[in-house]
Amino acid sequence: MSYTDLNYHIVYATKTRRPFLSDDILPRLIKYTGGILRELGGRMIEAGGAEDHLHVMTILPPTVAVANVIRDVKSGTSGWVHQTFPQHQDFHWQDGYAAFTVSHSAIPKVLKYIRGQQDHHRKMTFEEELRALLKRHGIVFDERFING
Repeated sequence: MSYTDLNYHIVYATKTRRPFLSDDILPRLIKYTGGILRELGGRMIEAGGAEDHLHVMTILPPTVAVANVIRDVKSGTSGWVHQTFPQHQDFHWQDGYAAFTVSHSAIPKVLKYIRGQQDHHRKMTFEEELRALLKRHGIVFDERFING
């Protein structure tokens, strides 16, 4: 028997940071994302974001690669947006993402962070937030890919 606790904080943005995720789309998109994660064997714990990006806290089984999960979530949600909101046929996610593992003891802090996204982004842009997250996790990054 194998036992795992594979918690991920995943962040990805709309292509060129376009503000597609309005108040009428975001809650429904989050719910749809949770369904895709369940189909892939995962469980969404929390999700939230601003008009141009999404944060997802999820638990994934060890049998799936996080890159494949993100690919499937982004593909599935893009199709859903195009079908559900025909006026947004130009909606797309950016090519990349950021994913961080989260220890069980840090989950409450990450959940609070995700729940506070709307307030958080009144003071900080997504690009500033992403830089801070990458630095906090010791990830070396290329500035060219931060600005969309």
